[in-house]
Amino acid sequence: MAEKENIRYYRSFTDDFVESKDQNYRLPEDYRWIQPTALKEAWADFLYFLTATLSSVYTYGHLHLKVVNRKVLKPWRKKAYFFYCNHTQPMGDVFSPMQITRRRIYDICAPSNLKVPFVGPLLPQIGALPIPDTLSGMVKFTEAVSTRIRQRRPVGIFPEAHVWPYYTGIRPFPSTSFNYPVKENVPVFVFTTTYQKRRCGKRPACVIYVDGPFFPDSSLPRKERQNALRDKVYETMLERSKNSNCDYIIYKPAEK
Repeated sequence: MAEKENIRYYRSFTDDFVESKDQNYRLPEDYRWIQPTALKEAWADFLYFLTATLSSVYTYGHLHLKVVNRKVLKPWRKKAYFFYCNHTQPMGDVFSPMQITRRRIYDICAPSNLKVPFVGPLLPQIGALPIPDTLSGMVKFTEAVSTRIRQRRPVGIFPEAHVWPYYTGIRPFPSTSFNYPVKENVPVFVFTTTYQKRRCGKRPACVIYVDGPFFPDSSLPRKERQNALRDKVYETMLERSKNSNCDYIIYKPAEK
């Protein structure tokens, strides 16, 4: 039986259990997704690899990270792709993909993530691509995503959008974010985080399964391509989530 403080109640799958000090933060009009000079871009690369190196202590020491089936990424180590992850760690979801891909990656995220203590201020420098809420901003944001794909970089997406720490299920998510791989005509991989018992210690191991590549079906109309990719990713996550065998935090629907 879980202790009382390890039970959380939700009213919908879009509830936030991890909030920044400025949850409604909006990007400024002059926000830059791509560093304006080669020197600044090089500095961002340096900070990224420094963060990736140092964060290995957190991912392997605190989260007890284990990666299963990483080999499917090997043929794509110099190619562009999108990867989709379930969202169960406020900091681990930033750091774990670095350890999985062992490459320079970029993550699409909500602007409020830039206000998360400690990690938030680093995000723009280490590859965050926050989503704007203006039409002009969306044009620049979309071009930034395309630029990273042209540079043969992996781009990460968390379609559940909201962090539920240590959640062992897969929450429903729409096909909206699958417009990116359809537009760029590149494959997707799935990184499914599960939580499994360890021989010692209360905190479970974070075991992440890698699946793919899954390609957009060019024989389908664009919207149906998005839906088909979404369904494949969702079904893959559901199947892999069955490997979780413990609940460090239990989530229950709130009484109406």
